[in-house]
Order: sequence, then C-alpha cells, then structure tokens
Amino acid sequence: MPDTNKPVLLATVFSDYICPFCYIGDLRMDRLREHYDLKINWCMIEIHPETPVEGKPVTALGYSNERWQQMLDNLSGLAAEEGIRLREHDFTANSHKALLLAEAAKAAGHDIFYALHRRLFTAFFEDGMNIGDTTVLTGLATDCGVPEELIRNAWSDPQYEQKLQASLAAAGKNEVRATPTVFFSEQHRLDGALPYARFLEAARAGYIEQQQ
Repeated sequence: MPDTNKPVLLATVFSDYICPFCYIGDLRMDRLREHYDLKINWCMIEIHPETPVEGKPVTALGYSNERWQQMLDNLSGLAAEEGIRLREHDFTANSHKALLLAEAAKAAGHDIFYALHRRLFTAFFEDGMNIGDTTVLTGLATDCGVPEELIRNAWSDPQYEQKLQASLAAAGKNEVRATPTVFFSEQHRLDGALPYARFLEAARAGYIEQQQ
C-alpha cells in the first residue's frame, strides 16, 4: 500500500531471478522503502537463455575457477551484509518461465506480485529449487496467492512474452551491461549490487532530479 508520509520515488530495475546479485540488489532496494514510497518498474531480462529447462551446473557457465571463487567470496560478503544465508550455488536454472510468471503476477496487485517476486529469489538461492520447472513455479505461485488463471496464462498468453522482449529492447537501448541495473533517472543509475550507501546516494539524487 502507498505510504503517503514518504516522498514518492520512481525507479526502473533490470533484473533476473537466477542472478544472485539481483537478489542482493532487491534487498537493498527494499531498504530504501524506509525513506521513500518506492514505485518500481521491474524490467525482467533473461541473462542465460541458453540454459536448459532442467538446469545445468554452474561450471558450465564458463568462469575460471579463480574468477568463480572471487564471485562467491564477494557474494558471501554481500549476503552477510543483508542478513541472509545463501545455499551453495552449484547449479543454474532457466529463468524464462519464472520471468513470464512474474510479468503475469503484476496483474494480481502489489502484494501478490511482491510475495512471488521475493519467493522466486529465496526458492532458488536459499532453498535450491529449480525455478525453471513448471511444477515448481506453479506451486510457488499458488502459495503466494497468484490466481490460477494468471498462472496458466503466464505461459500461453503472448502478451507476457512481448513484455519480456520489450524489456530486453529497453536494456539494449539503455546500454544495460550488468544485473541488476537500477535507474532513478537517466543520470543516476547503479550497475550491479553496489554498497547500500551508493543506493541511498543515487536514490536521493534521483529524487531531487525527479522533482525538477
């Protein structure tokens, strides 16, 4: 529900549910709600469309052992800052159906969308569930209160695929090279899961620009 005691802040976020840094970024965006009535345009983009539905080991992503360990160490520190515990990240999933489902869930309202939005992150990164699996996704969506018709239509109604394509085109137009990428304005953007202080600084600067 809108908080009329806080200033409205608009944001656009490019994100994918199989991106661990997007989960961290989502938590940091959520912390901004302490200061703002945050209105987010979620642009879902699929970062690894080549991943099969059954998923694949992270070793198949092509990172060197050294680079992968650096990423894990960084991720562990970020998770600790946000007070969450991530399971060992040993496989990746195909996120396409999860992204379609999230697009469909927007029509169910703020509370249901955000319940599913957060659950997709926790299901994958904390519970180790394959969010590329239709049965898994149906169960998660049902538990979050997404209407059965919306769940069914998510994977059959072409409007949701069109929305993903529109987000992908917007990512290209805005030169999005990392996930998450957050825009508070054209001049105030964040690329990646940066420190929370950077989120707050960009939010404040973006808010000022939005008022002009």
